[in-house]
Amino acid sequence: MPPKIGYLLPTREQIMEGRQDAASLLALAARAEALGYDSVWVGDSVLARPRHDPLTLLAGVAGRVPRVALGTAVLLPALRNPVLLAHQVATLDQVSEGRFILGVGIARDVPNIRAEFAACGVPFEKRVGRMMEGLRLCRALWSGEAVNWDGRWPVSDGVLAPVPRRPGGPPIWIGGNTPASLARVGKWFDGWFPNAPDAMEFAGQWREVQAIARAAGRDPSQLSAAMYLTLTIDDDPGRAAQRMDAFLEGYYGAPAAVLRSRQAVYSGPAQGVAAWLDGYARAGATDLILRFAGEHERHLGSLAQVRAKLGW
Repeated sequence: MPPKIGYLLPTREQIMEGRQDAASLLALAARAEALGYDSVWVGDSVLARPRHDPLTLLAGVAGRVPRVALGTAVLLPALRNPVLLAHQVATLDQVSEGRFILGVGIARDVPNIRAEFAACGVPFEKRVGRMMEGLRLCRALWSGEAVNWDGRWPVSDGVLAPVPRRPGGPPIWIGGNTPASLARVGKWFDGWFPNAPDAMEFAGQWREVQAIARAAGRDPSQLSAAMYLTLTIDDDPGRAAQRMDAFLEGYYGAPAAVLRSRQAVYSGPAQGVAAWLDGYARAGATDLILRFAGEHERHLGSLAQVRAKLGW
């Protein structure tokens, strides 16, 4: 089965350009749906890389586009009280009529993200444990049954309403490709959502996730294997590379060469991107989430054409 294709809204990029409106983002979401994209995604950051709040914005997208799936790429649950997060996610899943996917991550250890955690009153070193316990609490609350929780967030006979549209809550995908990350996917999560491996590494690590799932008594065929990809298309490879490098350095404030070694990126002509995407499809990816390095209207149309040529 060919992979589904998703589109990441440029929330961070618009803020960097001094554009704080949401109307243009909703218009891009509508354009993506009209071109046949399968999902629309929003990133997350409060102060480290300021942008629109993802859950609030996705509620607006849900009202604007009726067909596509909606997701976070990725949300940082450790920054949030899980009781409030469970309530927000349940409401969003109802608003979207069961189209929401909760993509989560633990955050990279860099100074501005550490400062963001401090500003939110959350200890950075405890973020993995907070995320895991918080998501378990969310799932307990999404049952609609009375919850008693003796942990970081004490709950006494707490009953959440509304519960999500889908029984048990939306699927939860998690990023990362360290051994610990792969183990977490296989044992606990509904999908894998990295941004780093090339197609060959992706295939090998996906097999690891599936083996871990089987060992844990889970059915690997029920897991999603998504990939977060950054790209720019230009018939001039040199110009495409310059555009990608400028985008990465402007977005992250780090050398492009370092960032290219950490993330899956493509810059070049359309025929090359077709082969690049097909490599991930052959490696087992069920979903490809695309982030464009600028010129979103043009890239949306170009990738729709690439997809048609691939027969997806």
